[in-house]
Amino acid sequence: MLMRKRSLLCLFFTVLAVTAFAQNKEQKRYGLYPVAFYNLENIFDTIHDEGKNDYEFLPSGSYHWDKNKYENKLRNMARALLDIGTDKVPGGASVIGVSEVENSRVLDDLTGQPGMVARGMKYIHIEGPDKRGVDCALLYNPAAFTPEKWFLQPYVYENGDTTRATRGYLTVQGRLGGDKLTVIVCHWPSRGATAYFRDIAGKQVRHLTDSIAEADPEQHIIVMGDMNDDPDNTSMAKNLGARRKMKDVKEGDFFNPWWEILRGKGQGTLTYQGAWNLFDQIVLSRNLLDLKGNKDYRHLTLYTYHIFRRDYLIQQEGRYKGSPKRTTAGGVWQNGFSDHLPTVTYLIKEIK
Repeated sequence: MLMRKRSLLCLFFTVLAVTAFAQNKEQKRYGLYPVAFYNLENIFDTIHDEGKNDYEFLPSGSYHWDKNKYENKLRNMARALLDIGTDKVPGGASVIGVSEVENSRVLDDLTGQPGMVARGMKYIHIEGPDKRGVDCALLYNPAAFTPEKWFLQPYVYENGDTTRATRGYLTVQGRLGGDKLTVIVCHWPSRGATAYFRDIAGKQVRHLTDSIAEADPEQHIIVMGDMNDDPDNTSMAKNLGARRKMKDVKEGDFFNPWWEILRGKGQGTLTYQGAWNLFDQIVLSRNLLDLKGNKDYRHLTLYTYHIFRRDYLIQQEGRYKGSPKRTTAGGVWQNGFSDHLPTVTYLIKEIK
């Protein structure tokens, strides 16, 4: 009885009936799984973490970060997270990688929001070495995704420097729609550092994905995160091997749909001096692509993708009109969301 209820729950949350691809008058049913990424922009609690430079986000800090602001931030983030993926799947996202999360205590509070509890959202987080205390995490709906193994692969400076320790690569392996899936959540070095340090990240993640694919060729691999680079920068296009066009994706490479979104359509996820960048990327391994165009969805396959936008995520007036509505802008609390917009891909698989 319990298993039957779980199966029904899984269908309710993750399945969209797709009938457009029926062949030979045979009606087929498909599971559609939204897989997303969202930089939550400094979701800190109000408590100091020993050894971390989180002083800005204390009641006495520059942001005057108090219980009211923190609780509003949690509610706002939960609202956006719960909406992601609902364009096509009423139950929302199956998996959401997030960045700029302070600690597990914050994630407990976030997944403890009423809507998150109702959906049953869980998380995976490993405390990292970042000096400010911000980490990556993976939120997931257990009705859709079953995690089996996870670890934090460290970012390693080529000169062995440990004084500027930064965020590693949260690697989670499990099953989505019954298929093996590895999700690597990243937050590469900021633009305060030179491109060289993001180029290192691209090389290190490529080495990691090559190792995973060699150990288990059945793994479908997704690399996502705030790369602090655009799709056509060297770290992504060359060192990670994330290609603009599907036809150019070789074994070990990735398809980067956001390249065309940024350069072809002029859309992005964050603004700088009035121009759009697209740092928030989700790239997919070759075995997640319908390279022949025959719509054979016996295994997880990329179906579609988009930048997730809602009016409430966008500043509607003033100096920053048209940009993502931040929590704080120009030193003034906006009661907003994030300086980034989420990105979401949809994976499809036939239900037998």
